[in-house]
Amino acid sequence: MPRWLPRAMMLALALYACFQLGNWAFHQLIGLLINILIAFFLALAIEPAVGRMAARGMRRGLATFLVFFGVLIATVGFVVLLGSMLADQIVTMVGDFPKYLDSVISWINQTFNTRLSRVEVQDSVLRSDWLQKYVQDSASGVLDVSATVLGGLFRLLTIFLFSFYFAADGPRLRRALCSVLPPAKQTEVLRAWEIAVDKTGGYLYSRGLMALISGIAHYILLEILGVPYAPALAVWVGLVSQFIPTIGTYLAGALPMLIAFTVNPWYAVWVLGFVVVYQQFENYVLQPKLTARTVDIHPAVAFGSVIAGTALMGAVGALIAIPAVATLQAFLGAYVKRYDVTDDPRVHGHRRRGGGLLLRRMRTALTRDRDARQPLDPA
Repeated sequence: MPRWLPRAMMLALALYACFQLGNWAFHQLIGLLINILIAFFLALAIEPAVGRMAARGMRRGLATFLVFFGVLIATVGFVVLLGSMLADQIVTMVGDFPKYLDSVISWINQTFNTRLSRVEVQDSVLRSDWLQKYVQDSASGVLDVSATVLGGLFRLLTIFLFSFYFAADGPRLRRALCSVLPPAKQTEVLRAWEIAVDKTGGYLYSRGLMALISGIAHYILLEILGVPYAPALAVWVGLVSQFIPTIGTYLAGALPMLIAFTVNPWYAVWVLGFVVVYQQFENYVLQPKLTARTVDIHPAVAFGSVIAGTALMGAVGALIAIPAVATLQAFLGAYVKRYDVTDDPRVHGHRRRGGGLLLRRMRTALTRDRDARQPLDPA
């Protein structure tokens, strides 16, 4: 056996063990890494406000606390307002449920010539097996729901703590990162950091603008239908549909449909149709144009980045995909050498003049050459 073979085998086993350990650690810590990534982008989003307050003489820690406190107060106030409104509408819906059930049963009897009654329908529903099974499953799943809620609250607290540290100690973090790099690399890191702040702010600006447009459009519809609490519902639709990726649209449209159902069941159908149509308009017309203007990326790139981010990281990837791609594109743009484009009509999508004449001349020359090569007729 060669002398180097045992050492090579031990080295290979050690590398394999390190790889397995790193793979295991990565899968165990992937949740924490995603939380840190979200916190970093959240810190980039509030960096302009914190920077302005710090430039006026306020300590960065206090400025960061005030920004987060303002966001928390606005969120809690909005949730309390919607909670009270939803509770009132649920009480109203429960009180009017027998009336809705009587109208539905009357329509079924007239249409299909049946003799159903509300008492029979209620008894059949209460005695059904699926309802009893649903109640049992709900009772057994209370602990799972509680654990999920507590886990979500802990994750939210973790994100806010990391984002607070990133925003409050931003200059110290940048100095610590630049201290291990040569001066040339330090300039590149600082430039990338500044680009990330600008692109994240532009992305949030575009989301806020789309939330405003969505809220106004849904407010007009709800006012026309006479649905109560139209301003609050419009704000709910605008914020939830824009700042909660993937499922935000469905969560945003469910509440207005529920409130509209208490007024008239057909109004819920109208709200559902409007939400679906507006969502298609927003996805294919409004969002690509606004994102391209504020984040400065092509609409197709923005759409593809959202799809790729969703495939890689789910809802989190969909939320941070556009600012991440915009930052990478702006940073790499400085290293791509560009040239002046030649003044050719084909660059603008036009055919070159004389192209048809040149083609006809080539066809004529080929025809003459073929005729000249054919043998003469002996006759």
